Amino acid sequence: QVQLVESGGGLVQAGGSLRLSCAASGRTFSSYAMGWFRRAPGKEREFVAAITRSGGRTAYTDSVRGRFTISRDDAKNVVYLQMNSLKPEDTAVYYCAAAQAYYSGSNYRGYDYWGQGTQVTVSS
Repeated sequence: QVQLVESGGGLVQAGGSLRLSCAASGRTFSSYAMGWFRRAPGKEREFVAAITRSGGRTAYTDSVRGRFTISRDDAKNVVYLQMNSLKPEDTAVYYCAAAQAYYSGSNYRGYDYWGQGTQVTVSS
């Protein structure tokens, strides 16, 4: 089992940057594929980015591709989401998730563990 704790959210102006971190407990972090999702007020949960267990493959939803970067540091048991050129429509609660698989992609049902979320608010 793994526990996930997100941090790094906050209030930022449009065009600014934030880096979200997701710290995982346990010794087997490197065996999990990781993903980031978000939920904006009144909207469904949305896939943002995913990374394979090895870190060799990443995927992004179209709206963030080229602006966001997912990465992982297995020595620190952390997955990051670097968010640049933020837009008001990026405002949401961001969740990290872990899957007991090599890669789980955009399907939230493929993830086994979830963090509590961190709020990101982008002002115009």
